[in-house]
Amino acid sequence: MPVVTLTTEWKPDDIYNGIIKGKLNSLSPGTVIVENAGNIPVFNLSRAAFIIRNTFENYPEGSVHLICVHSEALKDQEYLIVKAKNHYFIGTDNGIFNLILNSEPEEAVRIDNKGSHNELEIFARTAAELLSGKMPAELGEPVGSISEMIPLRATIDKDVIIGSIIFVDSYGNAISNITREVFYRVFENKSYRILIQSNKNFTDNISARYSDVPVGELLAKFNQLDLLEIAINGADVSELLSIEVGSVVRVDASKKAVSPDRLF
Repeated sequence: MPVVTLTTEWKPDDIYNGIIKGKLNSLSPGTVIVENAGNIPVFNLSRAAFIIRNTFENYPEGSVHLICVHSEALKDQEYLIVKAKNHYFIGTDNGIFNLILNSEPEEAVRIDNKGSHNELEIFARTAAELLSGKMPAELGEPVGSISEMIPLRATIDKDVIIGSIIFVDSYGNAISNITREVFYRVFENKSYRILIQSNKNFTDNISARYSDVPVGELLAKFNQLDLLEIAINGADVSELLSIEVGSVVRVDASKKAVSPDRLF
């Protein structure tokens, strides 16, 4: 059974939660509404896109995903329905759809707002109409292209990968944009070091589990998203090493002794 998911900037006690849930249940009684993610830092499209990109396919096909992050339409922006992989996304054409899908959608429709400028009303009404069986093309005009934001990717040189932290989870584990495929393309059957923040913070091994190293020791592992993750067994690596989104992760093949000064 399709559901409606909410990904928002709102705190749990914000009135907007009650408004949109109330509207959805009034327009489509019995709708299952799931909090996919809330309290996202205000206007942080990259974080919202990362969460949606890595969660939406776990929901039933036909589900509708409401994106209420930086959602007030500015000049030259529109509210869109975007269809991809048998899921529907409703939000503002501010570049987030491109970050979520990293490709052109199957279908994109500019929503007919019917004279309303209230995005919560527009989003709830559009979701209810999709759940009732209407097609996106019945709810607005097709658009030829959507706004683009370029995702930050790891860069590769000879025996060097330079990546960035793109997400810090609830445990303080730092997830990078270095994929398993990229890592082993460069370092298959080669020795390497994985460095974070400074030359003195490194590991030369990929762990399968956090418990593969002693408590308090730095580790690197590929998570369920196949992204390289930096952690400390039993501790918050982001706090202990002052890691944040944008911090640099370097993988190189050098074994030479280096200064403990900051790398980057």
